[in-house]
Amino acid sequence: MERRKFLSGAALAGAGAAATTLAAPAIAQSSKDMVIVSTWPRDFPGLGLPAQRLAARITELTEGRINVQYFAAGERVGAFDSFDEVASGNAQAYIAADYYWKGKHPGWAPFTGIPFGLTYTEMDAWIKYAGGQELWDELAGEFGLKNFAMGNTGVQMGGWFNKEIESADDLKGLKMRIPGLGGDVMAKLGASPVSLPGGQIYENLVSGAIDATEWVGPYNDYFMKFYEAAKYYYWPGMHEPGAMLAMGINASWWGSLSKNEQAIIQAACNEENSQTMAETNANNGKYLNRLINDHGVVLREFNDDVYDSFGEAAEEVIAEARDHSELSKKIYDHNLAARNELGSWTKLSDMAYVQKRNRVLGL
Repeated sequence: MERRKFLSGAALAGAGAAATTLAAPAIAQSSKDMVIVSTWPRDFPGLGLPAQRLAARITELTEGRINVQYFAAGERVGAFDSFDEVASGNAQAYIAADYYWKGKHPGWAPFTGIPFGLTYTEMDAWIKYAGGQELWDELAGEFGLKNFAMGNTGVQMGGWFNKEIESADDLKGLKMRIPGLGGDVMAKLGASPVSLPGGQIYENLVSGAIDATEWVGPYNDYFMKFYEAAKYYYWPGMHEPGAMLAMGINASWWGSLSKNEQAIIQAACNEENSQTMAETNANNGKYLNRLINDHGVVLREFNDDVYDSFGEAAEEVIAEARDHSELSKKIYDHNLAARNELGSWTKLSDMAYVQKRNRVLGL
C-alpha cells in the first residue's frame, strides 16, 4: 500500500516536473515584442523620461510577456516619422503629442489640445467619461491605430520671446516654433510658425533661425536652456491649456493581444497619465524660481489686447479645422460642447476656490 502511494506520488511529481519543463518554453513562445518609438530625445526631462518610464512599466507589469524595446527620437526613425512607423506596422506603438499629426487630419489636434480648449482635469473627464475616447477611437481607427492618454503637462506657458509683446502687431514677421492649431493662430496674426522636434529647438533659437518658441513650462523649459537665447518668458499660453500626450498603438497588433494584456497596457497608460501631471506640477514652481533668480529671466503676462487677438484668430482657425470633414466637425463640436459644460463647473470649483484662496492668503 505504502509503495503504491509512493509510486503514485512519484508519478504525479514527475508529471508536474514535466509540466513545468513544458510550460517554460510555452511561456517563452508567448512573449510578444513591442517596439515603441518616441517623438522626444532619450532622457529628456518632462517628456522623454515619462515615455521611457511607461515603456519599462509595461514590461514590468506583464512580467516580460510583453518585451518592450524603446527608441527615442532619431534612434530608429525621426521624431515626426513615428506615426507612419506605427501605422505601417513597422513598430507597435508611438509616444507623442497627437496634434503633430494635424496635417494628416485636423481632427487629431483636440486630442492634444486646441487654443482656448480644455484644461487637464477637463480633458481627463472628456476622454474618460464624456465621449472623447470614443471619438478618438473613430479617428485613430481610420489610420489603423488605437490610442490612449499617457500624460499631460497642464496649462503651458505662452513662450520665449527675444522682445516684449505689447500688441498683436509685435507678432508680425516673428518666426516662432509653435506646432498645432496654436501655430495657425500665430500665422493669422502675421507670425511665421515653424514645426521643430524638441531636440532641434535650442540650436535654432540660439542661431536666430527662429525668434521665439513655446515648449511646455518652467520644469521642461529649464533644461532646454532657452534662457540663454531669449529673455522674455510670457504667460499664460492659450495654445495648449491641458496638453495631453498619447500612446498610439498599431490596431492589428493591439487586436492580437489578450484581454489581460490590453488591460495592462491601458492601466500603465492611465498610471503614467497621472504621474506626468503630478511630476510637472511638483516641479514647475521650483524651476520658475530658478529661471528668474539664477538666470535673470523676465516674466511677462500677455495683456488683454494681445489675448483678445489670440481669441479672434483662434475662432477662425477652429472654424476652418471643423469644416475639413464630417468627422472633423463631429470631433470639434463635441470638444467645444464639452468645454462649455465642463468649464461651467471649473468656474465654480477650482477657479473660484483658487482665486478666493489666493486673495485671502495674499498670494
